[in-house]
Amino acid sequence: QQTQGRDYDETFAPVAHITTVRTLIVVAATSSWTISQMDVKNTFLHDNLHEKFISNPPGVDAPLGYLYRLRYALYGLKQAPRAWFERFASVIQAAGFTPSDHDPALFIHLSPRGRTLLLLYVDDMLITGDDVEHISVLKKQLGEQFQMSHLGPLSYFLGIEVQHSPK
Repeated sequence: QQTQGRDYDETFAPVAHITTVRTLIVVAATSSWTISQMDVKNTFLHDNLHEKFISNPPGVDAPLGYLYRLRYALYGLKQAPRAWFERFASVIQAAGFTPSDHDPALFIHLSPRGRTLLLLYVDDMLITGDDVEHISVLKKQLGEQFQMSHLGPLSYFLGIEVQHSPK
């Protein structure tokens, strides 16, 4: 029952385009790169809300006119996905990644050692590239910032089943 302009301003949060997911898989396959899949636990509890106060939620008895201060975003808040994406983007950009001009949910890191690609779809991410050492460091850095699940090599993502083959 949130009202735009009073309880929140923006709700839009970029997610990876399915075309970008397919392209990333093709690039990784033709380059013989491993694609790691990771998941962020309790995604929306990691973000910083711009709107800190909400009016009395339904079912909560409190004096009329009281406001509640939110310490974390909650699932169900309309602005939670946007706040999560902004938080994640700030962390990944501080690690030297830049968002793609074609898909803001694709982050790219280039160095003399190689390249690392990270694709975010809400709380699921794919990480690939030819800089294996940097990918390992990145996974550790992300684990320090967020509670993460390492799901291993990509096998299933957004309805796409992936099977590995030396061919």
